[in-house]
Amino acid sequence: MNAKTIRQTLDTIAEMFPDARCELNHSNPFELTIAVLLSAQCTDETVNKVTVDLFRKYRKPEDYLSVPLEELENDIRRIGLFRNKAAHIQKLCKLVIDKHGGEIPREHSLLTELPGVGRKTANVVMSNAFDVPAIAVDTHVERVSKRLGIALPDDSVLEVEKKLMRKVPQDEWTITHHRLIFFGRYHCKAQNPKCEVCPLVMHCKEGKARMKPATKKRSVTK
Repeated sequence: MNAKTIRQTLDTIAEMFPDARCELNHSNPFELTIAVLLSAQCTDETVNKVTVDLFRKYRKPEDYLSVPLEELENDIRRIGLFRNKAAHIQKLCKLVIDKHGGEIPREHSLLTELPGVGRKTANVVMSNAFDVPAIAVDTHVERVSKRLGIALPDDSVLEVEKKLMRKVPQDEWTITHHRLIFFGRYHCKAQNPKCEVCPLVMHCKEGKARMKPATKKRSVTK
């Protein structure tokens, strides 16, 4: 996909989802970090239902360490992989207290040292909590990038991220991340994508393949 086509694609998605934003409810960098950690293999909607009570009960790292692990597990039981995530949260909180004075670090390399925090989570925190341009590649961003030809089908998550960083202006990285997520979550879904009404279907091999049976059927009918 050349630069002109990418520009048109980004502008089209921007028109489709002008209000794209981080949908994880949070009020500070610490809460955002916990929410993103919980969101792995789980919907933002489910995470928000859990964090309504979680963030009332636990307001700072010390709070998560003041209860037995089993109690924290029970508090996030509705979240997938809740046992592993509860353990990560307590380890993360201990490290944040011991090494960072109780505050979430503002450097990407330090964020990825935290238990349960990978590159994607660090990118989300950097961009949304600290206003540092970043593109976090989740399942939606990866799927959309590959379907639209911005990245290759066999590209790794890191390769997708690097290609997006090269092809998207840096001052648009964060908003593009949100728009690609909205496009993938509400339009270009993993199952039953809205190819028949997609203004970008001409760039999507999968979409064009999906549309062929319908075209052939209409031709036979005529």
